Amino acid sequence: MSSRILIYKFGERCVATAEGMERIVDIVRDALSRGYRLVVVVAAVEGVTDRLLSLCREMELGVEDRVGGHINWVREVYVKLAMEALGSIEAREAALKRIEAVVGEVRSISYTCVKLREVTAKVRDYIASIGEVLSAIIVSSKLTEEGIDSVALAGWEAGIVTDGRFGDANPLIENTRVEVSKRLKPLIDRGITPVVAGFSGATIDGCITTLGRGGADYTATILAACLDSDEVYLWTHVDGIMTADPMIERRARTIDKLSYEEAIELARFSVKGLHPRVFDPIASRGIPVRVRNLFDTGKHGTSIEPGRPEVDRRIVKTVVLIRDVALLAVEGTGMVGLPGVAAKVFEALGRAGVNILMISQSSSEANITMVIDRGSLDRAVAALESSVTGLLVSRVYYEPDICVVSVVGAGMRGTPGVAAKVFRAVASKGINVRMIAQGSSEYNISFVVKEEDGEEAVRAIHDEFKLYED
Repeated sequence: MSSRILIYKFGERCVATAEGMERIVDIVRDALSRGYRLVVVVAAVEGVTDRLLSLCREMELGVEDRVGGHINWVREVYVKLAMEALGSIEAREAALKRIEAVVGEVRSISYTCVKLREVTAKVRDYIASIGEVLSAIIVSSKLTEEGIDSVALAGWEAGIVTDGRFGDANPLIENTRVEVSKRLKPLIDRGITPVVAGFSGATIDGCITTLGRGGADYTATILAACLDSDEVYLWTHVDGIMTADPMIERRARTIDKLSYEEAIELARFSVKGLHPRVFDPIASRGIPVRVRNLFDTGKHGTSIEPGRPEVDRRIVKTVVLIRDVALLAVEGTGMVGLPGVAAKVFEALGRAGVNILMISQSSSEANITMVIDRGSLDRAVAALESSVTGLLVSRVYYEPDICVVSVVGAGMRGTPGVAAKVFRAVASKGINVRMIAQGSSEYNISFVVKEEDGEEAVRAIHDEFKLYED
């Protein structure tokens, strides 16, 4: 048997239909027939994790009837999928029994929490993780039904060990390597294909954690590093990473190749759902990542490889629009020349659990401007007003109706005039730029515009750099 191990991760739309399940079987069978050994990682069906997080919010509010509605919705999604995807009565009954057991546990916990009107971080992570667990049950059942030996495992059952940062946990790689080797390698050596629920792990003492949104991709690269696999395939419903969102720019095309560095810039903004730290586990090992379309395997997709970024005639590779963000600023003459003000601002936001996407500070030191997730805006404003307003900060200012446009490409580094071309293209459409940031890598220029101007800005830049050309 070949010693080569591949990690196949299937995204939220891949696992959502009977057609997707059939294609997963075909892809897995093909790889096994060519002598590869596989570990499969699965996401939750699209919309399920959002629904589970909504369930947690209703539990905190004590709205019992809505709690039941959310649980029933998730249950019906997976019951319907099992009935459509599994052909034999035996396979259906076995899968449905496991689905009911998982949903029953969630229902029991939920009604306890709704009475108390309290949801701890541990409970939230447990509930948020079950969509992937249910996906793993059905995918594994389908593979087994089709004659492929398989077993479904939650992330913690596969051996992923994390710290206790609930909601955005970090893997403890050395502990995870030991546990993954102990739990998965014996299965792989016996010709069994593990189907691992992405997005979750557990602390050393067994508390279930989640890895942050896009965590199924992260699970795939963590397992790849721990198993010394040869490649990671991220199977999705699109042809790969594109020069722009095709829903915004109809002439957008698939990018053949990206460097780790370019892909990392995209992952920082969770492009295509990529986890911000998805490349951390594999960067030192140089494991290639392929983004492929499950529903059109004739397309080669996007290859993400280690080594020096390939600089070709394309200075810019892609332009991305990041929605659901807000601009947040603190102002005050008391900030000028006083050490530690920025630290106090960031510490206050950190305590409130607010993630900062971009930062800019004026040379006068009288203003610090940030971009954060829109959903955390109220929490961020409250944290700043209670912690830093007064003598240092005279005003906390925010704009919820903004978006970020990010321009990425290795060819931008050291090339004069790139920023000028970007902002000339935007200005030609009468669009005002509210904030600008560029990292030291020079692979990324990001700027803030009003939400209503975001799509036009993307099209203008895509056209300026002729990204539509092959």
